[in-house]
Amino acid sequence: MTQDFRRAPLADLAHHDAFIGRHIGPDASQVQTMLASLGLESIDGLIEHTVPAKIRQDETLALEAAKSEVEALDELKTLASKNKLFKNFIGMGYYDTHVPHVILRNVLENPGWYTAYTPYQPEIAQGRLEGLLNFQQMIIDLTGMDLANASMLDEGTAAAEAMAMLKRQNKKNRSEVFFVAADTHPQTIAVVKTRAEHFGFEVVVDEPEKLAETDCFGALLQYPGTTGQVRDLTEIISAAHEQKKLVTVASDLLALVLLKSPGEMGADVVIGTNQRFGVPMGFGGPHAAFFAFRDAYKRSAPGRIIGVSVDSRGKTALRMAMQTREQHIRREKANSNICTSQVLLAVMSVFYAIYHGPQGLARTAERVARLTNLLARGLNTHGFNLLHDDYFDTLCIKVGDAQRAIYQTALANQINLRLIGDECIGISLDETTTLNDVSQLLNVFCAGDHGLDLQALDAELSGATEAGLPETQRRSDAVLTHPVFNTHQSETEMLRYLKQLESKDIALNHSMIPLGSCTMKLNATAEMIPVTWPEFGKLHPFAPIEQAQGYAQMFAQLQQMLEACTGYDAVSLQPNAGSQGEYAGLVAIKKYFESKGEFERDICLIPASAHGTNPASAQMVGMKVVVVNCDSKGNVDLDDLNAKITEYTSRVACIMVTYPSTHGVFEEGITELCAAVHNVGGQVYIDGANMNALVGVAAPGKFGGDVSHLNLHKTFCIPHGGGGPGMGPIGVAEHLKPFLPAHPVQPVPNTDEANGTISAAPWGSASILPISWMYIKMMGREGMTQATKVAILNANYVAKKLGDHYPILYKGTEGFVAHECLLDLRPLKESSGVTEEDIAKRLMDFGFHAPTMSFPVPGTLMIEPTESESQEELDRFVEAMITIRKEIAQIESGEMDYNHSALHNAPHTQDDVLDGDWQRPYTREQASRPAPWLKAHKVWPSVNRIDNVYGDRNLVCSCPSIDEYRD
Repeated sequence: MTQDFRRAPLADLAHHDAFIGRHIGPDASQVQTMLASLGLESIDGLIEHTVPAKIRQDETLALEAAKSEVEALDELKTLASKNKLFKNFIGMGYYDTHVPHVILRNVLENPGWYTAYTPYQPEIAQGRLEGLLNFQQMIIDLTGMDLANASMLDEGTAAAEAMAMLKRQNKKNRSEVFFVAADTHPQTIAVVKTRAEHFGFEVVVDEPEKLAETDCFGALLQYPGTTGQVRDLTEIISAAHEQKKLVTVASDLLALVLLKSPGEMGADVVIGTNQRFGVPMGFGGPHAAFFAFRDAYKRSAPGRIIGVSVDSRGKTALRMAMQTREQHIRREKANSNICTSQVLLAVMSVFYAIYHGPQGLARTAERVARLTNLLARGLNTHGFNLLHDDYFDTLCIKVGDAQRAIYQTALANQINLRLIGDECIGISLDETTTLNDVSQLLNVFCAGDHGLDLQALDAELSGATEAGLPETQRRSDAVLTHPVFNTHQSETEMLRYLKQLESKDIALNHSMIPLGSCTMKLNATAEMIPVTWPEFGKLHPFAPIEQAQGYAQMFAQLQQMLEACTGYDAVSLQPNAGSQGEYAGLVAIKKYFESKGEFERDICLIPASAHGTNPASAQMVGMKVVVVNCDSKGNVDLDDLNAKITEYTSRVACIMVTYPSTHGVFEEGITELCAAVHNVGGQVYIDGANMNALVGVAAPGKFGGDVSHLNLHKTFCIPHGGGGPGMGPIGVAEHLKPFLPAHPVQPVPNTDEANGTISAAPWGSASILPISWMYIKMMGREGMTQATKVAILNANYVAKKLGDHYPILYKGTEGFVAHECLLDLRPLKESSGVTEEDIAKRLMDFGFHAPTMSFPVPGTLMIEPTESESQEELDRFVEAMITIRKEIAQIESGEMDYNHSALHNAPHTQDDVLDGDWQRPYTREQASRPAPWLKAHKVWPSVNRIDNVYGDRNLVCSCPSIDEYRD
């Protein structure tokens, strides 16, 4: 019966379309049905049975009431309008760019790309993996190196990771000194210095020519330099190698289209940013960085590498090779604490290269070089001198005492230039620069009228080689010759290629992704829309802060919101990944102890159940990891904790504890744990990975935490983007507030540069922060708390439904789980031979991505349904898992042989069901449509089960020939 709304109060009619009901999957009747299955009458009763009373909070979150999507967007648009879009010629690794519209609409704004998860299940991630393999090929070509990884967080952190890798690789040089060229971008120098401080390295910053006389294990050189100079580094690198020094070169992708590659000049590692390849500046991020290296370094490289393997039919298939989740496996012995990358931005940049092709990129690069040379000649004509004669896109002009006046004249004309020292001005051009821009720049320097015929001057300069880009530095080798870079230049072809790749992947626009510890919830369209507003996307991170008042207000408001959600006193938005947040939090703890003179505190206590990033982060700040055991129920063993505290006492710096635990339980002893560490003067780091089970019901800043990082790409709705971007801001208690990270170029309010710099940009990946701002605004104080409660309800519902079929490994004291649950598959493996991998691959046949495999306990699946999934979707997943359990029972009873079972052969592809020689002991229907809903819609895995061992033994990390794709 249709409801009559005519007599309803106006307020009720307005609330009818509130966002809360759009975000939270189950409606009121479903909530009651699920509660009844748990033997409960109310969701508050569930929270009382689940969350320990001693930490449970009753007060309402200090947030505003929920706003509608329209209201929140209007409010954010008002903030955005306060950002001023000046023309930026600042450079320093950040450039304006044209995002091709076919990529903007079909990748950046497409949930098929931005809601996908890290490709840990490669059979249903072949599209993203092919994009990343193309990315690696592009970087290999342009840098002239043997291998490249699948992207890093930003240029500054890539340089810091390179420093650490050079130290690992350089066994013949025992120096603890790292050399950085003085013409490196200042934000990169700051990040490197911070990392070096905690590794115990000394950083020497000097002119590149001084490298030969500096005792060091490695060096970082910038090419072209931050002030624009293009120089041949061959002799400098050769001399370094003779002295057993290794060299990283930070470079620029567009410059490398024309310039001799760092690989040709002998570089050991090459890093940089992909931002100018079709990714908006976004006031600092997110952008992908690249990281290329010699083949000999492949086992020491940080991050992810995509490799070529084969599936069970011998078909070419892609997967993450070698370092996959290395920081989880090797813990404090990991190469890096990074467990993410920048997949969405990396594939955007390679799609930009594919769309333009090598000829299009060359045209763009040549045009930028010519405009730069034209500007240089115009300035020379008017008596201005350049600091360098050889350049690509950046000029450094010596203006002496006129520096400030020229800079202010530019600002008056809505132009941003760069101040260099006390007497120079920097100008960097990009693909958006026009001849009119060059004319306006000349007018700024020439008191309003340069009086030159620029077209005639350009004609005069055509073909001239005596200035600008020297012929001796031009590259002679062909790049991007693979067919993938030469066959998609029409929009029709590009559109179809993007759709072809997207169709190979499972993302949230297909079905739930029940990954434990990863929180794959709704990334609402209203949250995503502001990301591509030019008011957020086109700002340079080092533009005067007066031009970014909209951003500044949004940062302040988001910090207040996150403080309200966590109970902390201050928040830093700089860390641009969870790994960076962990690192920043530990640095703050270390700086705090140093300020008190307690330099002996070097022990980091970490429960055995912790995320693998925790011990990796601890070793990065120079702390020694001491593991605390867990008891038989999965809780931190408080007796063992107290024994370790007694053993190390004044050496205890902190404990890193995930809450609720990675085992999916609200541990009753959390306050005792915090008190025990505090009693010996230590700090409590609460890993915020599971904050989505706490917001509104318990606050880590109130029940004992001193610092937490927050995965905005989990709890606060920034999408995973196929494995990145992410954001990992940290919340801290009042006493740690003075030790939050700073920035040397764009000052962050209330911070001290002595604290160091964590990320290349002052507010990390600023342009995706509107997503979390929108989420909290639209959910409000009621919705944020309700989301937490329903997340816990959904997890308990799934655990209850599956508990009769699979053992639930850990539960709380009253028999409930937190926001996720662990299925123990080890008994089934013993009785049937079926592994957690078999179940993961079989779930693909049902249209589902698998839960988290074998983490934190080997032989388990960790399921987290999130609050965004309805009861119907949960029931479909439960039905799939029960059907799989019945298939396992057939193997246990001897009715089905494991080696010929659907589980062992999963996933099933169209090649399987179209095989004319079908001889399997189950039907094609059972193989490919084992559930009724698959008759309406099915995502087919594009490859069969992939051979991981083959891929590592035969490591190929560049694009196969086009014939292999066709085959």
